[in-house]
Amino acid sequence: MSRFFSYCIGLFLLLPCIGFSQVKIWVSSDGNDNAIGSEQAPLNTIGKAIRNARNLRRLNDSSILKGVDIIVKGGTYQLDEPIIIRPEDSGNPNSITTIKANENDEVIVSGGVRVTNWTSVKNNVDGLNPKLLGKVMVADLPNTISIEAFDFRQMWVNGKKAVRAKSSTGSMMQRVLNWDKQTGTAIVSSKDIGTLMASNGLEFFIHQWWETANLRVRKFEKMTKDSVRVFFHEPESKIQNEHPWPSPWLSKETGNSAYYFVNSLELLDEPGEWFFDAGAKKIYYYPLTNEDMATAEVVIPVLENLLQIQGTPENLVHDLKIENISFQYSSWLRPSKEGHVPHQTGMYMVEAYKLKPAGTQEKPKLDNQAWIGRPKSAIDISYAFNFEFSNNKLMHLASTGLDTRVGVVNSILKGNVLKDIGGNGILGGYFGENGLEVHRPYLTTNQNEIVQNVKVENNLISDIGNEDWGCVGIGFGYARNLKIAHNEIENVPYSGISVGWGWTPQKSILENNIIAQNEIHHFGRTNYDCAGIYTLSAQAGTIIEKNYIDSIYSAPYAHLPTHWFYLYTDEGSSGITIRNNWTPSQKYLQNNNGPNNIWTNNGPQVENQIKSSAGLDDQYSYLKKYSSTSTIGLKINKERKELVELTSEDNRKINVKALRTFLLSKGVKDALIYQWKNHTIIYSFVQDMTVLRGQLQNAFPNNSIKVYQDLVYDFESQEHCESKEIQKDVKTIVMTANLVSDPTKQQEYIDYHQSQFEKWPEVSKGFCNASFQQVLVFKNERQLMLVITIPKGMNLDKLNPKTTENNPRVVEWNKLMSQYQEGILGTKKGEIWVVLKEY
Repeated sequence: MSRFFSYCIGLFLLLPCIGFSQVKIWVSSDGNDNAIGSEQAPLNTIGKAIRNARNLRRLNDSSILKGVDIIVKGGTYQLDEPIIIRPEDSGNPNSITTIKANENDEVIVSGGVRVTNWTSVKNNVDGLNPKLLGKVMVADLPNTISIEAFDFRQMWVNGKKAVRAKSSTGSMMQRVLNWDKQTGTAIVSSKDIGTLMASNGLEFFIHQWWETANLRVRKFEKMTKDSVRVFFHEPESKIQNEHPWPSPWLSKETGNSAYYFVNSLELLDEPGEWFFDAGAKKIYYYPLTNEDMATAEVVIPVLENLLQIQGTPENLVHDLKIENISFQYSSWLRPSKEGHVPHQTGMYMVEAYKLKPAGTQEKPKLDNQAWIGRPKSAIDISYAFNFEFSNNKLMHLASTGLDTRVGVVNSILKGNVLKDIGGNGILGGYFGENGLEVHRPYLTTNQNEIVQNVKVENNLISDIGNEDWGCVGIGFGYARNLKIAHNEIENVPYSGISVGWGWTPQKSILENNIIAQNEIHHFGRTNYDCAGIYTLSAQAGTIIEKNYIDSIYSAPYAHLPTHWFYLYTDEGSSGITIRNNWTPSQKYLQNNNGPNNIWTNNGPQVENQIKSSAGLDDQYSYLKKYSSTSTIGLKINKERKELVELTSEDNRKINVKALRTFLLSKGVKDALIYQWKNHTIIYSFVQDMTVLRGQLQNAFPNNSIKVYQDLVYDFESQEHCESKEIQKDVKTIVMTANLVSDPTKQQEYIDYHQSQFEKWPEVSKGFCNASFQQVLVFKNERQLMLVITIPKGMNLDKLNPKTTENNPRVVEWNKLMSQYQEGILGTKKGEIWVVLKEY
């Protein structure tokens, strides 16, 4: 017997013996883990293949001199537990371990299970509307799930995420009436509650500033015939009510925080919704009209992690590649057990409160402190070196897609698709999740803990943050020497790329990061105070350059409709160079920055080559087929001038010269100023309206201040007229009136204007005929501001008759609108629209 053959027998035929070359271990969904792992006799699980490769590494087998390839044949591999890769699985620079799909095969690693045997609900079920009998389907929880008290928060039907039964219809949301922090309760309309019971598992999902929160409902308590208090479980109730940022938004100008109830059989009333009765272990689903539940592929998630790279500070996982594998269907259950109140970027607070009095030694004006936890991720990477994750797909995941959590060095993430992700797409670096208060800088002498020299390149990231709306496409906390380049990020609820943490100008390990040539578009789907690219804290040597940022969504429930930006250096940002980035306008925010930021040549004037060179390189352009923006029906927002009204309480006019000087001192240039009696209007581009509002109130204390951010009508000539020529020299007229006091008529007025282009196109045709460049209607409570832009040198009184010329429908429209309008306080009898004088 030859020596080589004898050695193979010594390995008990666990692996194919191929001499002194590269070992190939084959895996097939119909293989056998007792097989030898050859192409003809493959193993059944990736975990067993990893163990067999580990044995070869342990024995220092000469057959692995040129590496180990674990080749996975096409099919779906349903996991019972996460795949774990340990330091003992490491290769070396000359002997890489690669886990990859067989050429041209589709390999799906799944953390979910299929739900089958759906039947129609024929008999009454407590909580289910009897009118839905015969329409709603039911299935038993698969008996393959042996987990006691099993639960899940997502379900996919034919690859599309179904909707957990909720109280609002479609994408609509309800509005809280108030929030009482003393009792820790939301106050909502009794109409929104109806007959709903505070049953076990019922949740309250609320939009608040730049984040959302999931609160488990404890009980309802009737206040009046029109309102109900909603109480919540601990620990989330205490955190929600003690921490000041973010918190429920209460505003007469832009509306209170939006919310809905979720997860009750009583709420199951719309096709595409589902509910899981955990006690009875039954799943209810109201199918869409095109779904046949006899053939539909329904998947529920079981595992929170699908793959864990588990190195240690002393012993890293290294020289490993994972290629061309699709990781699908993960769960995340913490919100069902403890609620979910995030601080930012999905980091949930475990303790947080307002400081009274304000201040710490490091930050004398700090008004709050918070400690956070970190959401689970489908792919979790800790302590890895020379790791490559390329050309994979991450889809249908409940929380973070991929997280380079700690100690990841000299690694690359490239060519991947991340789509339909509940949390952040790609996350990395330190966020203080093991006890560091969020406002303190991170410094460490242990270099092995730092995430550094990581490249994130040529990834397509789409439809992330569809569970937690405050998540980002790519987010890194404390990390250094990153290169985030040539990614395309689209259809995200908040910011595209976020780098930094800590809100501090103090030095930390954060430095020398490059964010370059990314294409970021269709962001801010739900949450504002966002940007295409967002930074925090001091990070000397960081460069943001040659990115192409465009198309922010017009988010329907944003707390401040204009508080979004293309580039945003937030608190403490310093030492950063921002240059040669293409954006449609220079809508940027520099909020409480530290020193040494350099802004150079950013905006629409940047050469078009920047746009064409940004985003996916040509060899990765095929990833664009996974785009999801076409499925979103939201309008695109754009930078607009802000309209602010100051009303003197003592009926004295503001000194216009003094006001203009004040505005210039605050960086507000070229402001248009109008007056009528004790009303003064400012119409101008403003970097941060929230800040300016406070400054105006301090400078003019005897004036009430109203900001008009509710845009109920928007006519633009280049969008609605045959002539697309844009007049550069224009005159802007501002008028004001009130809506009548009847709330029903107020809503009718708004509905007419929002449907005008479809149902009354003759109106916009009349505006075109009169050469109107722009017609905007803003609303604050029941007061309206009408802004009309016309070519300079023309007269509105002469142009206005052209709107009705040969156009009787406009006459009809004007007559119809007159029943909804009346003059503001101080107008003459019969006078409705007041024209303010420009100064």
